[in-house]
Parts: sequence; structure tokens; C-alpha cells
Amino acid sequence: MASRTETFAALVAREPDNELFRFSLAQALVTEGRGVEAVPHFEACVAKKADWMMPRILLGKLLLQLGRRADAQPLLADALRLAVDQHHEDPERELRALLADF
Repeated sequence: MASRTETFAALVAREPDNELFRFSLAQALVTEGRGVEAVPHFEACVAKKADWMMPRILLGKLLLQLGRRADAQPLLADALRLAVDQHHEDPERELRALLADF
């Protein structure tokens, strides 16, 4: 039986422009401790949809874990703007706390 990562990697290979497959693959890679490999998939999601908050949050947090604070900050700030605009209170609180450390 294929792992989640293998399943989504096959779907991405078949449909590389499908941001939902890329998002799921990125999440599976992070779960497996393969965050560096997840970065380009989260980046593709961010590039594809200007109003999609979750990939920005997850990519920003991942970049923080990878020691890439300067790259994480604008993503987290953009995610905060989206959280406020879209009335997502819990992500807004989390993002404000993360950004307070910058």
C-alpha cells in the first residue's frame, strides 16, 4: 500500500498545476519530517491563490523551523492580513503571536 506521500506525489506528477494535490503532498512531507521537500509545493500553492491563507501559514511556520526567518516574515504577515480580512480569529491570534517575535 502506498504512503500518503507516494499517493500525492503520483497525483502531483500527473497534475502538477493542481494546488490541492500539492498542498496535500506538502503536508504529508512535513508529517514525515521532510520539510525541505515540502517548501516548493507550499510555494506553488501560495503563488496559485492570492487569498489562500493556510499554505502561507504552514509555509511561514516551516520556514521558521528551517531557520529562514527573513523568508517567513512576509508570508506570515500576508497570512495575518488574510486572516483578518476573512474573519478567521484563531489563525489571527496565532499569527499575531508569531509575528510579535520579529
